[in-house]
Order: sequence, then C-alpha cells, then structure tokens
Amino acid sequence: MSSRNSQAPRRTSRGKPRAKEDRHFVTALARGLEVLACFRSGDTLLGNGDLAERCRLPKSTVSRLSQTLARLGYLRYVDDAAKYRLGGSTLALGSAMLSGMAIRQMARPMMQEVADFSQAVVALGIRVGLGVIYIEVCRNKAALTLSLDVGSWVPLATTAIGRAALAAADDVERAEMLAQLRAADPAAWPRRKRLIDAAIEEHRKTGCCSSFGDWQPDVHGVAIGFRPGRGLPVMALNCGGPSFSLSRAFLLGEVRPRLASVVRRLEDSLGSTAGATGLGESRTGAPPAKRASRAR
Repeated sequence: MSSRNSQAPRRTSRGKPRAKEDRHFVTALARGLEVLACFRSGDTLLGNGDLAERCRLPKSTVSRLSQTLARLGYLRYVDDAAKYRLGGSTLALGSAMLSGMAIRQMARPMMQEVADFSQAVVALGIRVGLGVIYIEVCRNKAALTLSLDVGSWVPLATTAIGRAALAAADDVERAEMLAQLRAADPAAWPRRKRLIDAAIEEHRKTGCCSSFGDWQPDVHGVAIGFRPGRGLPVMALNCGGPSFSLSRAFLLGEVRPRLASVVRRLEDSLGSTAGATGLGESRTGAPPAKRASRAR
C-alpha cells in the first residue's frame, strides 16, 4: 500500500453553524482550527495558498490566522520554503489526547495477535472530519503492508474502517457525516451513497464492514465499529492489506470473528453496552489463535 492515500482530499465547507445561527459559536476560533486540521499525515509543509484552498477561505484571512497560530506555537514558519509546518503546541494537544486513551494499551496485545494471525495490519481509529485517523496500529513483521501508522488518515466512504465508523455512529452523527460527504463531492454522491447504505446493512447483518478494492484496487479490508463509552468517541477496528494475500473468504471467515472477539473484550473491559452498535449476536466469534499455515 502507498502512503499517498493517507493524505486527505481538499477540504470543503463543514456546514457547521456560524455565529449568526449560534451565539456560542466563535467563527474566528473555528477558522483557526480548520487551518490546523488541513495538515494530514504526509503533509510536511503547507503554504497559505495551500491552506486557503483546503479551507475555502480567502488567502488574506488564512495569512492572518496562520501568523497568529505561529505566534502561539501551533504552526512553525519555514523561511527557506515560505511555508508552515505544525508546531510543538499542536504536538502537545495530540499527545495529551492519545495518552488519555487507555483503550490503546488495552487493545494493543489483542490487535497484535490478529495481525500475526492474518500477517497483515490491524488498526484502531476514530473519525475526524471526512475520514478516520489511526490511533493504534499493529502489523506482522513479515507482512507486505501500507506505510500507514498512528496519525495516518484514510477516507470515510471507501475504506472498511471508515464505513464501520459510519455504521456505529448514532443517527444524528451519521446524518451529519452523510451531509458532509454529499457536499464534498455531489457528482460522486449517488454511487457513494449506495455503497455506504450497503455497508451499513452489512454491518448490521454480519457485524462488519468490508472494502474489496473500493479504496485502492489492490487493497482488501474488513472492520468493526463500536461505541466504547466512558466519553470516548465512536471507534472502529480494522484488518487490511494487499488483495493478493488477503482473500475475501479469509477476511470474512477467519479474520472477522477475531476482530469481533477483540471488540467484545474491549467492551467488556470498559463496561460499555454490548448492543451499542446494533450488531447483536453477529459480533460473536472465536478468540485469536495462532496458525502455522493457512489458505489465502
């Protein structure tokens, strides 16, 4: 898998309330945060022109915002390139969030078991905008895998983990996400909506979402969405890799129940509601076990 797909597409209007609609909404703050959110995995340097295009804001506005963020340490100006990179204050925010998610430490050994069994990548992620950001990643040493790691971003509509996050969201949050996806690419929306509806139904019936060549032609993956509770956001757990080494039958028949076992054990440990994602009994499965060999 290539790292180019870990980057986000051009950003579009979020459709969120503005100050005239909500007196508690601070537009200037929202725009500053939008500038920071333009940076994705793989984006080392971005200029004001890049930021303005992604935020859909005037370049003069973005220039003022970026200078303010630089003074506060959230961005750092690189003179030689005349562009910005993320600053230390942004790192502090991200590190504080990750360190506060004990579920990552709980999930890691179980995820590693599935990664070793499948000889692929297993990732835990949360939705951010129109995509999912990985917060924990485990991989088998022998696997031929994507160059994705903690902090990588993948799209919501075409990946298994993105679809699972959609499926696990409540009705209000899902409606908002769908509206944003439609606004982002109206021309592609009819086909995309059909695929998303099918994925949500798949999650309800089988306990997982799949993506076989929908994101990248040579990538297969399955994922399970869940709501861990305790104030944590909706999460999704996936397993994916090259299509030549991960067949549809293997992922659905042998990897899916092992992912389901990890999700169930996480929910039990956190005390979250077992039926929160609407999966019911379809999420049951055998715990991960090592196998000497297998048919792909």
